[in-house]
Order: sequence, then structure tokens, then C-alpha cells
Amino acid sequence: MNLPSKSRRELDSVIVNIELTLVSIIQGVALFFLTDNARAVLSKRHWGALLYVAAGLCVIFIFWSRSVIHTLTLIKWPLEFGHNFFYIACALGEAILFSRLDRPLAWFQLSTAYAGVVWLLFIYDMRLIRARITESSNAADQTLYARAKADQLLNIWLLVPLLFLLNLGCALAIWSRPDLFITRAGHIWLVSTQLASFIVYLVYVARYFNAIAPLLLRSREGAGKS
Repeated sequence: MNLPSKSRRELDSVIVNIELTLVSIIQGVALFFLTDNARAVLSKRHWGALLYVAAGLCVIFIFWSRSVIHTLTLIKWPLEFGHNFFYIACALGEAILFSRLDRPLAWFQLSTAYAGVVWLLFIYDMRLIRARITESSNAADQTLYARAKADQLLNIWLLVPLLFLLNLGCALAIWSRPDLFITRAGHIWLVSTQLASFIVYLVYVARYFNAIAPLLLRSREGAGKS
């Protein structure tokens, strides 16, 4: 059954609001766990944990910014339950990860698992992009969704796998050489590298949003005229 254009836009707006509310709530919960564990660790004067706290904050920044961009670009009626269940699972992963600020091996092991779940999320969300491409009816939508597809594939085939392998490599390094990376605090170099990679990725996300913002505006203007 085809919904009237006005009704469809109203439902799209409701779904977007649900999505943004969910993202805000789950990342607020993740921030609570990061703040609580950071307070506990830093109260013991484990100053090296500051880098882990900064890395955890970047995890929240990345997830929130990617989620908002994804919502503004792709989310429409009907509600996608599987996609939102992935979001909740990622929030759980973040909460567990942030409880390991003072345990380098566990931190990188959980970071690897978290990157794996995010990787699956990117793969799963390709179906949303294909659905938007199929239903696109004007040049503005087609250009926007083509750009979203290119970004999604870049994350699936390059960016997220690199983050996954980085975390896995750090975990293996600590596991194989605890004398160097734990006893002699070599893990500081590893988490510094992780933090730097997160910052680079955040820069990429900001540049990507700046590139698609005009396309998103034209797409919305086209929808408003339909």
C-alpha cells in the first residue's frame, strides 16, 4: 500500500525523532559509564588512564556523529528494528569497554570485539542504502545516496577493518610481551596510536558531513516540493 506523500513525510519525521532520541539516550548511558569509571581510576592516580579516557570519549564522539549523519541521510519509514538493536548492542559494548580503563589487555580485546560489531553494523546497514537508492526519484536523492553508498563501502572494506586490525594487533602485542607493554608501560604507545586513529577518523567524519550537507539540503527541498 502506497502512503500519501504528506502521510509518508509525517511518518518519516516520527522515525527520525525516535532514532535521534535512541542515539542520545544510549550514548548518554555510555558517557555515564565512562565518567564513572574515569573518576574511579583517576582517584587512584593512574594518570596513564587519561589516554584511555580520551580514547573512550572519541568512541562516543564517533558513534554519535556517525549515527546522526546516518539518521539524517537514510532513516525513513518503516522503523528498522535490526538496525536499532545493533545500536543498543554497541552501547552495551561501550559500557563494558569503559570498565577496563586500567586494564590494557582487556581494553584492546574488547576494542577488537566492539570494532567487529560496528563492522557488522556497517554491513547490515547496506540494505538501508539499497532501499533508499531503489526508491530515489530525483537527481538530488540519487547523488546523496550514491555518496552514502561510497562512504559505507569505504568503511566496510577499509576503515573499520583497519581499526579492527589495529586493536587486534595491540591486544596480541600485549598478550605476547607483557613485560614490555605492561611492566614497562609500553601500552601507553599503543593507546596513543589508537587515540590518534580515532582523531583521524573523526576528521574524516567531519569532512564527509561537510561534503554531503548541501546534497542533504537539496534532497530535503526536493521532498518538500513533492
